[in-house]
Parts: sequence; C-alpha cells; structure tokens
Amino acid sequence: MRVLWLFAHPEQRSLSGALRDEGLASLTEENHEYALSDLYAMGWNPVVSGEDYAHDPQERLVVGTASTAALETGRLSADIRWEQEKLTWADTVIVQFPLWWYGMPAILKGWFDRVLVKGFGFGITDEQGCTLRYGQGPLAGKRAMVVVSAGARSASLGPRGINGELNDLLFPIQHGTLWYTGMQVLPPMLVPGADRMGEAGFADTADALRRRVLAIPQTTPLAFRYQNHGDYDADMVLRTELGTEQSGLRVHYGAAPWWTAPSSAS
Repeated sequence: MRVLWLFAHPEQRSLSGALRDEGLASLTEENHEYALSDLYAMGWNPVVSGEDYAHDPQERLVVGTASTAALETGRLSADIRWEQEKLTWADTVIVQFPLWWYGMPAILKGWFDRVLVKGFGFGITDEQGCTLRYGQGPLAGKRAMVVVSAGARSASLGPRGINGELNDLLFPIQHGTLWYTGMQVLPPMLVPGADRMGEAGFADTADALRRRVLAIPQTTPLAFRYQNHGDYDADMVLRTELGTEQSGLRVHYGAAPWWTAPSSAS
C-alpha cells in the first residue's frame, strides 16, 4: 500500500498521536509506504482565500472558477499542490481525528476545502457529459478509512445511542466527501472512551488499529449506492422502489448490510 495518513489533533502526546504512531509503525514493519500530513504540526492554513489561486483581489472571487483556472495553469499555492501530490501518489487514505461537536476539527475540514478543488477532487464528466461522482469521481481506485476517537461510550454511538449512530455522524465525510470523489470507503474505526483509557485499553486499541490498517486491501467497503448505476432518477432522488425497508441516510446504502460492518476498536 501507499498510504496518506491525514492526521488532525493538536497534541502529539495525545492518545490519537500514540495510535497514529502505532499505525505508521505497522505499515513500516510490513514494508508499506506512507506519507503523513499532520495538519497542526504543519501549521496548515484551513481558510480558503483568493491567495490560494493567485487571484486578483480587485476582481470578484468565484471559488470554483478561480480554483479550476489555477489548477489548470499551475497557479495553485504551493501547500495545496504538495497535498495534491501526496493524494495522487497514495492508493489509500486514512483520516484520523477526534470527534468534536459531532464533526471533524476545523483544520481538517479546511484541508478538504482547499485541496479538493474542482478538476482535482470533483467536477469531471465522461464522454457523454455525465458528471462522475459518488463512486466514480476523479479519485476512484483509492480506498479510505476514518479513524475517529470520542469521549463517548461505544454503545452511545450505536443505532439507539443518544449521540447517534456512528456512520450517520460520519456521513458528511464518508459519503459526501470520500465517496463523492470516488474513493471506496471502508467501515470506520471508533476509539470510544478516549479521555479515560488505561494502559490495557490502549494496548488492545493499538492492536486493533494495527490489524485494521493492515487488513485494508481485503476489507469490504461500505455499500454506498453509485450515482450513475440507475438507483437515482434525473433529479438525483432515490427511486421509489429502492430502500423501502430503510429510512433516513440508510437508504443510500445498497444490498450489503452496512450496519454489520466493524466500527469500533472492541
């Protein structure tokens, strides 16, 4: 594997940092290659601006148009180009972050905002003019897995938990970002009770992470529906005869039972 490990935690000595090191060590031991984007350590700028595209500040900024033009003419800022090169090189992406206010840290959201510009992460069409996204985007062929830590107990992030089901909480990144751009999305790994984990718990979690990382090539992805395989109508609405036994976000999963996939470190 060639892995881009995308890491978003402000403290190197955190549980997240220790688990990242375990995951990277497992890759090295098995002769896999990796690139690390440690966003806080890099001082990553998460804010989109005209400077990203060498845009004339006297002109109105239309982000999609300006970013595409900068991509095509080689005028994207150097930090964006470097992250795009890492992502192009990788065949696997691991996205690791703590769950803050039911979402990813702002610095990580800003990485996606700035790096996945139109023409690179989305916005391509086939010969018939059909937009390729949701399983068929420009990053198709890559695999991605989210590793998320939370202070909550595992059960509270289950189907009847007060915090909501984990895959529902991660739907924006797993479906709306990773799958949208074409990547196959593997079941996430949850690290629950992160703020009260002891040594024994860490050893078990580190072992689980190592196993999950090394098993990525053989892991069955989440069964998201493809946009262009006939499940959705011309308005991008799921056809009425599909998903009749499910509700909410679950209708966007196909035949495989997504809820049986492994999602925690236990």
